[in-house]
This record gives sequence, structure tokens and C-alpha cells, in this order.
Amino acid sequence: MRPPAPHDLLWIDDGRRLHWRPSPPSWVAAQWSPLLPLVVRRDGSLPASIPVGIRGTQRSLRAAAWVNADAVTRTATPEALVGQLARSDLGANEALPVMQALRQMAAADWPWPWGVTGSCGYMLATGLPVCRAESDLDLLIRSSRPPQPRDFAPLMAFIPALPCRVDIQLETPLGGCALTEWLRGGKVMVKTADGPIRVTNPWANEEQGDCGVADHH
Repeated sequence: MRPPAPHDLLWIDDGRRLHWRPSPPSWVAAQWSPLLPLVVRRDGSLPASIPVGIRGTQRSLRAAAWVNADAVTRTATPEALVGQLARSDLGANEALPVMQALRQMAAADWPWPWGVTGSCGYMLATGLPVCRAESDLDLLIRSSRPPQPRDFAPLMAFIPALPCRVDIQLETPLGGCALTEWLRGGKVMVKTADGPIRVTNPWANEEQGDCGVADHH
């Protein structure tokens, strides 16, 4: 099993296993319990711990913490959440555009590993009605090696027909970047554990040398 990666959901059995710097926001005690997952985030400041985020009941309520790997009792990857769609029934929330869009995506055959993140992924994992009619669908595509832009042509033709806005992030060995920004060419913003950087090749830290990416266009 691979180590936890950004956007994975983790469960722990005791909130006292969370580490805070310096202390948790006041709303956490009332709005979060170990029955709810933590979201793995990017942060390299405590290398021995897993950086996690806690979601409150309002979009503005987010808290950053850390947890040791031995405290984790269960995990769910973005890909696994898509894999459980056939067994999921979110009741009235199934009518939301974001859920309709996700099911249409899952019904198609895509050549790369992909999953759902954001509010829709959290709703699938918990059953909580955190999505709204105007919610975006946040997706992740794992790309360990540099693809060709043409590889995504069928996807980019498919997305405009979906019933909601779709944001897709490419997850590379360096970090995460927006697919649409990379397809435009030039430098892109990549989110890394040490903060955002702008690079031409999201598959290599250009300060340490290129990994031989093919010509972008």
C-alpha cells in the first residue's frame, strides 16, 4: 500500500492523535469527530507526520493539523471513491449536477487513473450533503510520466456536455497542477509540499534538472 497522498481521506479513532500548531480553532470540537475523515494536504514542514485538513460545516471553516501514520485506521483514495459509485446511493443528492456529472464520467472509459476530490468526494465518503446545485466537480488524474496534450483531447471534448463546471488536477511526481493550464503551454503553477512553484515541466523540479519530458506541443 502506498503512503497517504494529497486528497486521500483518512480516518482515525481518537481526535487526541491530531497534532496542532499551535492549537485547534474553536469550531473543531463542535463540528468534527473521528467518524469523519481527514483530508491529506500538502505540507512538508513536519516530514515525520501526515499533514491533514479538517472540514467544518461551512466552506470557510477549514483547519490544518498533522497525524502520525500509526493513528490511521482507514483510508479512501479518490480512485476508490469512484470505484464505489455503483454501490452508492445518496438519495436526493443524486439529482445534483455534480453527481450526475461524476456518474457520466465514470460511465466512460478513460486511459489513466483518475478519481474524485473536493466536496463531491467528501460527500461520497460520508453521505453528508456538502454539495450544492452550483458545486463544481473536482477531479484528479494521476500522471507519473509526461503525457502528450493530445491524450486529453477526448476528455476536453467530453467535459462541455457535463451539467456542471469541472476542475481537473494533474497529479505528477512533483505535485499538482491544473490540466487546463498545462494544456495551454508555457509555465504552470504546481502545488508542492514546500509551496507553489512555476515550472515548464510539472514532472521534474527544474532546479534539479529535467527528466526528459517530450515536446509539449
